Amino acid sequence: MLNSVVLVGRAGADPEIKYFESGRAKTTFNIAVDRPTKRVEGQDNTDWFRIELWGKPAEIAAEYVKKGKLVGIVGRLEFNRWTDAQGAKHEMPVISANELRLLGSKNENSGGGGNWGGNRTDDGGGF
Repeated sequence: MLNSVVLVGRAGADPEIKYFESGRAKTTFNIAVDRPTKRVEGQDNTDWFRIELWGKPAEIAAEYVKKGKLVGIVGRLEFNRWTDAQGAKHEMPVISANELRLLGSKNENSGGGGNWGGNRTDDGGGF
């Protein structure tokens, strides 16, 4: 079986990073992805996806992804499930990313680059 998602879109806000007692980092942010359909006047053809990164990729995303920046994501679809204080069950789809690429011009992603290949947080492969 295969659970693979590839997205290219713009960050809707700066990422939020959280560090756990173990020292591991988790970063989350939303990206807007335009649908490949003709736009109709007054209609929005954009889908929003919640992105989640862990470890070193999370730290890189927190530093280099900014609102409006174009990013590429490779990951898998997961569902966060929880029950609230009133006993209602909730479910939220999340893209658990294992690869992040900063796209666009160098000026658009100023400060990016470094020793991690400019755009990737994985150790090989690509899209």
